[in-house]
Amino acid sequence: MLVLAVDTATPAVTAGLVRVDDRGEPGTAGIETLAVRVTDNPRAHAEVLTPQILECLSSTGHTPADLDAVVVGVGPGPFTGLRVGMATAAAFGDALGVPVHGVCSLDAIAADVRGADGAGSVACGDGSGSVACGDGSGDLLVVTDARRREVYWARYSGGARIEGPGVCRPADLKAEPSQRIAGSRPHVGLFELPAHPVATPSPAGLVAVAAADLLAGVEPEPLVPLYLRRPDAVETADRKKK
Repeated sequence: MLVLAVDTATPAVTAGLVRVDDRGEPGTAGIETLAVRVTDNPRAHAEVLTPQILECLSSTGHTPADLDAVVVGVGPGPFTGLRVGMATAAAFGDALGVPVHGVCSLDAIAADVRGADGAGSVACGDGSGSVACGDGSGDLLVVTDARRREVYWARYSGGARIEGPGVCRPADLKAEPSQRIAGSRPHVGLFELPAHPVATPSPAGLVAVAAADLLAGVEPEPLVPLYLRRPDAVETADRKKK
């Protein structure tokens, strides 16, 4: 199964092609990254995402018609950037007649951490809103930039999300009981926890979260963005009215 994976929930504009194969064992899958393009520019989501997708296809000798599914990070993330990735993913799915699976971008970062721990080929996600993938290697806190001096966050234990996603100031987010942290580099340093180098979702991490549903042929839920708060423009307009 050839899967296009995209994420624009962070300053990184991420696109990639991933091959997913059923290993024949319940809850497991082989995940192979064929191509990746990443541009770290929070103002370039709309300009570079589609060209990156086409570059991934071209570099691997594929065309859009070869895609079997699309996986997209649905946040949490800022309004403008997040909707670019989701709209692009939906457009590809609609044009090609393939399913589009939305996954929490923080879950994808957690899956990448597990992959680096040696559990990256264990694919999970049961459609329940939580994700379990591998056995984990210590409780994990994932944080990304929410702007306004805040962070998006989620907490994982035993390979499953147990809290979040949420948004708050770093000072209001306790490090405990997490034993390590991953995500936005400027923000992981605000917590007294060992930092894992995974900073943004990879195509493999995105697909790992959805792999079980992909292989089972589960009909994806409608795409719903995880904004967690109103757009900056709305907040600014409300403040001017007061």
